[in-house]
Amino acid sequence: MSGIASDLELNCEGLNCPLPILKTKKAIDGLQSGQVLKMIATDPGSVNDMASWAKRTGNDLVGHTEEGGKHTFYIKKK
Repeated sequence: MSGIASDLELNCEGLNCPLPILKTKKAIDGLQSGQVLKMIATDPGSVNDMASWAKRTGNDLVGHTEEGGKHTFYIKKK
């Protein structure tokens, strides 16, 4: 349990790069500044991809957990 509240959840389980990033971008674009997206992925590459994407776009990766090969990311829109 992360304890981070989210405004929208995006399930990208079973998708490989670049689909989780593309779907995350589309979801983030629909949020207001300060809102949080919870994105779930199973692609191991998503760990580095999400950190790089958040840094590049100015959004804030406020949390990441991993359990049983399932990665959950919390991204706060800039």
